[in-house]
Amino acid sequence: MDFSHDTRTALTEATALVNTRLNGVDRLTDLTELGEFLARHRPRAHWARTDRELQAIRRIRGRFRALWEAADDLAAAEILNDLWRDARALPRLVRHTEGQWHVHATDEDAPLDRRIAAEDALAFADLIRFQELDRLRHCASDDCDAVLIDMSRNKSRRYCDTGNCGNRANVAAYRARKRG
Repeated sequence: MDFSHDTRTALTEATALVNTRLNGVDRLTDLTELGEFLARHRPRAHWARTDRELQAIRRIRGRFRALWEAADDLAAAEILNDLWRDARALPRLVRHTEGQWHVHATDEDAPLDRRIAAEDALAFADLIRFQELDRLRHCASDDCDAVLIDMSRNKSRRYCDTGNCGNRANVAAYRARKRG
């Protein structure tokens, strides 16, 4: 599947947000860490810089993780519908630059958690609509609980971006071949 730029960006952001809590370690505990996350994924986002906002983003993180745990498209659709309802989403088309149309699901001045929830949920909706939920995966490394979104053409991605899981697996396989 060929993902649009907006869909890729939103899925990448949601995946990175879920992966701010891995193996029991939370990497989204204060406003500095939230600011670093936003600098990477929403550099132009306005935000209130409050602890309340941080807690709201952390709640969204858990709701996004539930998409990777959803049993099927009906369960995933229910999660997305709940996210849109709670975010008070009202999709509209917006043109930022000449010729580039984007779908925004909330007003620009809506609270940050609502904007993230509603806009990223639009990208997950594409996965359901095009029967691509199998692209939501868990890292294949035994000692990693990260999630990933496989945007490769042949759906072959197995390891996350959070560490060196793929490299470690490749080195281990190489060493095993050399021994054998």
